[in-house]
Formats: sequence, C-alpha cells, structure tokens
Amino acid sequence: MYDVISAEESEVPAVGLIAEGFKDDAKSAASSRSMPGARCIPTIIPPEATKMEEIEAGVEDCFEDVLKALTSPLTTAEKSSEAKKVEEAPRIIFKGSLDDINLFFYRRGWTDGFPVVPPTEEKVAEMLTGTDLPPDTLLGKLLPRQGKVTVEKIAVNAVIAGALPTYLPVILAATQLLLDSEMGFRGYCTFGVSTGSWAPFWVINGPIRNEINLNYKSGVLSPGNIANAAIGRAIGLVIKNIGGVRKGIEDMGVMGNPMKYTMVMAENEEESPWEPLHTDFGLDREDNSIAISFPQSWIQNYPPANEADAILRSLLNHLIPGMMHTIIFPPVHARTLAAEGWSKPDIKEFIRENARMPAPGRAVEIVPLINDVRTLRVMVAGGPGAFIAQAVGGGPTPGKAEIRKIELPKNWAKLVAKYKNIVPDHLRY
Repeated sequence: MYDVISAEESEVPAVGLIAEGFKDDAKSAASSRSMPGARCIPTIIPPEATKMEEIEAGVEDCFEDVLKALTSPLTTAEKSSEAKKVEEAPRIIFKGSLDDINLFFYRRGWTDGFPVVPPTEEKVAEMLTGTDLPPDTLLGKLLPRQGKVTVEKIAVNAVIAGALPTYLPVILAATQLLLDSEMGFRGYCTFGVSTGSWAPFWVINGPIRNEINLNYKSGVLSPGNIANAAIGRAIGLVIKNIGGVRKGIEDMGVMGNPMKYTMVMAENEEESPWEPLHTDFGLDREDNSIAISFPQSWIQNYPPANEADAILRSLLNHLIPGMMHTIIFPPVHARTLAAEGWSKPDIKEFIRENARMPAPGRAVEIVPLINDVRTLRVMVAGGPGAFIAQAVGGGPTPGKAEIRKIELPKNWAKLVAKYKNIVPDHLRY
C-alpha cells in the first residue's frame, strides 16, 4: 500500500492488489500515510504464490475490478487526505475494580492477553523516577501508526507490564533503539507486520544486569525473573500501543511467535572467557547497553562430544542462509573453546568457512551459508549443561544501529537500593 500511496501522491492513479485476509492490514497502512481512501482490490492469489496458473487466474478474476478502480472518479471520502480525527483522551479514562480494569483494557486491545497492572497516576509517577527526562519528552514516532513516543507513554506501558522503576532506563534505551535502528523505525515495520513472525530479541550487558536482577544463568529465557519478563513485555506493549502493531491487523504473522511475549536476556559476563558482546561494538566493559535483533526461530542443540571441534561442528546443522544468528554458549563450552585457543572472531570465521550448501538448482556448485561474519553474534549465558542455543532470524543491517548505551538517572544508587531485594525466596523441599 505504501507504493500505491507514493504513486497517488505523484498523481499517478494506482490500485493495490492484496491477498484475501489482508484487507485490514492494507487499510491500516493507507491510514498511517494519511490516505485512508486509497483503493485496494482483494485477489484470490495465495500469498507468495509461485504457480503461474494460480497467478494468472487471480489476475483474470480481478482485472475488471482493477480497471474500474483506476478509471472511476474518486468519492468525496477518497478525495480527503485527512485521517479520521482522534479526540484527545482524558487522563483518567476508567475507574473500577481490578477485574473491571483488566476487561476494559483487554476489550480496547491494549494488552497482550495477560492481566495488567493499572497505570494509575501514582504508579506512573513512581515509574518516572527511573529517568531524569521530563515526561513530555518526545523521542520520535514509531511505525506503522506514526505514534508519538513520549517518556510518559513509555512509562505507562511499563507500569501495565509490571515493570519496576529500575527497568525504565532499559526500556527507554530499547525504545530509542527501535526508533534509531534501521530495523526499528522502518525495518521493524516490515518485520513487525510480516507474515514471518519476527520477534524483538534484547541482550543486556554491563553492571546493570546484577543491579536489576536480570537472569543470565540457568533458564536464562525461562519465566521467573520480573526483569526479564517485564522489560520485554513493556517493549512489546510500546510496539503495540504506540507503534500500532496489532495481531491480525498490522502484524500478519502466519503462525505467530511466543518469543513476542518477551525475549530478554543478559550475558553471563562473569563466567565468559571472552570479552562481552557490547565490547564487540566498541563500548567499554563497564558501559550498560542493550542490543537488538529479530529472530524468528529458537534452536537448542546438543553437541555429540565436548571437544572444540565437535562443539563447533554441531552449530553448522542449524544455520539458515541470509539470516542473523546469535549463538549462545553455556559457560562449560565457552571455557572448552577458549582453552583450545578459540576466540570469538575465530569461531565466526570457522562458521563462515564451513557452513556451505549446494546452490539452488546447481547441485555441483557449493556456496557459503554465511557471507558476512557481522551477521553472527557469539555470547555466553545459561547454566550448567551442554546445550547450545541459537536465535535465528533477522537483524539490523550491519553498520546500522544495533546497540545502545543505557543512560542512568542521577538517583540511580537510591533506586537500586530501594528495589534490589525484590527477588524470589523459593521454599526448599
């Protein structure tokens, strides 16, 4: 639809052809570009079709409709370039019990399906103690809705997600990374609304990991830590509620992705024999940072032996051409590799050299699966055990924004002292 709108803005009549089921997505895309009346015609051609007989039948089926749409005069509504006016909402929009509020938010489409924490004035004010930025600070506009991203709106979504004020610096940095990165401001619009179900994957480095109790050991991506769960959930709500990426309307993921609920982890820097991930991007070890990628799949593999060669070769069976791969070694394998002389650059080069496959349609020609080692990330996390994790999918174009420093407020030490001891105390049995 963006191409249709660009053509219409150049005074070239255009009509969008859309597959059945994408009508709401097309309308949303047109409305976000202030041309809600842009014409589109649904077709019977399956998405990403390759069978010429299906394509030709679909074109023939809708040809008359396309011709009519291109030649018929515009209606009064279609001539208007103004999107539907949205009235400014009052600060207090609902009062009721916790159950009432959860139903109200769910019916409005403001949740991810889980219960929410009501964003009261008091709760939002408490959340804002996690930043020195004024609440009305405008950080940018998030696609596809072109929603205005203010510090207060981020804080509201952080409260809804159950975050603590000590998480707000991380959530702010992540949101700014979405705005600044190619995959965030423009590309995530593609990734977020794609049929491919890409999920934002956040990796946090630096001393803040321990100050806010992020998990980077056993079950690093399992439920259980508020920080890992609430940070990812808050960013997901920012993407949905401010950016306007809604399931089945803009987000057209065919199968969806459970990683969209939250996919946040920290690196186990203490047990890594290598320098941590953020230093690969030129940051200092003591810097706090958050990095982004957009995996579609999550794989765990078990090497057949614990020698370096067996560990590395086990990676080669789980690579997908043209994708970014974040390889997460448990400490035991990282120590083995380092003891046998393997650095992170060595590992990346090994993968580039040895990950190969026959070229499509040319079985005698062998081509590399990985052309650019910048699409490989190597880090250490997880608990005792031999499983290796690989997050496979998309990522920012190398050279574009992939990581951002986390800025802490002046009252950081006081905030950490207030919330540091919020940790589970499991019953032993």
